[in-house]
Amino acid sequence: MEHLFVPPDTYIVILTGAGLLIALVSWLPLALKKLPLSLPIVCILIGGAIFCLPAVGLRPSPLDYPRFTERFTEFVVIIALMGAGLKLDRPFNWHRWGVTWRLLAITMPLGIGTITLLGGVMLGLPWTVALLLAAILAPTDPVLAADVQVGPPKTGEEDEVRFGLTSEAGLNDGLAFPFVHLAIAMALAASSGESWFGRWLGINVLWEIAVGVAGGWLIGKLFGWLTFRVPAETKLAKTGDGLIAIAATFFSYGVTEIFNCYGFLAVFIAALTLRASHRDHDFHVQMHDLTEQFERLAMMILLLLFGGALVSGLLNALRPMDVVLVLILLLIVRPLTGLIALTGFSAAKVEKLTIAFFGIRGVGSFYYLAYGLNHMNVADPERLWAIVGLAALVSILVHGLTVTPAMRWLDHRQGRDPDTIGQSQ
Repeated sequence: MEHLFVPPDTYIVILTGAGLLIALVSWLPLALKKLPLSLPIVCILIGGAIFCLPAVGLRPSPLDYPRFTERFTEFVVIIALMGAGLKLDRPFNWHRWGVTWRLLAITMPLGIGTITLLGGVMLGLPWTVALLLAAILAPTDPVLAADVQVGPPKTGEEDEVRFGLTSEAGLNDGLAFPFVHLAIAMALAASSGESWFGRWLGINVLWEIAVGVAGGWLIGKLFGWLTFRVPAETKLAKTGDGLIAIAATFFSYGVTEIFNCYGFLAVFIAALTLRASHRDHDFHVQMHDLTEQFERLAMMILLLLFGGALVSGLLNALRPMDVVLVLILLLIVRPLTGLIALTGFSAAKVEKLTIAFFGIRGVGSFYYLAYGLNHMNVADPERLWAIVGLAALVSILVHGLTVTPAMRWLDHRQGRDPDTIGQSQ
């Protein structure tokens, strides 16, 4: 009987855990649909419990695995950006996307300026590090915001709240990059004395944004033609295989990054362009569904590791004023700058308040911090990880506990059945 109690091979344990994780990916969203509890909260709790086990020797600190952290968070974000672009039913239009432009052009720069000031004055950070922290914390997250985003493709006209938060998250992850590069350029210039402004403005802002947008549009057009417009039976849509969306994600991101331009922008623009190539085709639903499954699985793995990092001491470097800064960001800066941006916008006051409040922080901030630390010398990286980790944790908890009752109340108020939101017609 002794052979029955031999410890299992690590591979078998991993295989068993993977099966359980995939089952949870499918079941948990349904189980949590009506509860004031979000999938990310559950994932963090499970991750914390796993990495507290004495038998688990791994301690998944992002400081110990900087390159893996950057690449894995990058992977999760680009999958989420493709999914966000594919599920937007509203055609691109400067006027109808008015809520998006307000949040991008007003809320994000105001947030970056405010957090830079607070980081320098309240936390005593060097100004370049304060700017880096602000650029990291400014964008909302496309990965953890599923509960406030629009439903799958072809579910009808989106309300302003869901559309605004989805489109903002899709674009501001790419548009925060110039500010991250600004902090890096200023830090390098401080040590070398070289001129930086012309290169930053010309290359990091104008050129890289332009190529990111143009590259995404061209690749989206290409995949749209191959998917829906190729003559006869060779259309990719005929395959019925949603992996085409994953191919478009990797190709648009890879090609743009080969030219050292903003792949995040390219992926979202490619998704919008692919969707516009044949807006009403049922194949969009299949592409979105597969993308969402990839995204959810990757997100759960990442949040399990985040839970492990939390119980391994990720927040140990926090100081009291760091906690104050995080609370100010989430409860004052984002809501206030959101309301400023939406002043005069044609929407109900409760809709404006909802958009302003649900500025979720998370995986995108993890990526930008990992990227920044891999390209810039910072004296106290543990403290930055603690601040960003706390911001993500508080955002996940506060927004995760309030999003279900808030969105259900909003749907009831607007005469919609919240139990049918996100279901395909």
